Amino acid sequence: MKKQFRIQLFSDGQIQAEVLGVKGKKCTDYISLLEELLDAETIDSEYTAEYYESEKVEIEETEWDYERRITREEL
Repeated sequence: MKKQFRIQLFSDGQIQAEVLGVKGKKCTDYISLLEELLDAETIDSEYTAEYYESEKVEIEETEWDYERRITREEL
């Protein structure tokens, strides 16, 4: 899922914003950005199930094929 914001504006002036597609505590990195974009201040936070999930990271292994020459000083 790509990263998205869901923003709701209510008639009483309240704004509700949700960060989607970001797993773990990284979602909290977007709070200050949302406050700036919406010219608003956070007064309450709730965490979704994604906050408690780990982001899957794939690591690709490669083999290095190299030849090391030993100098006379190393012997």
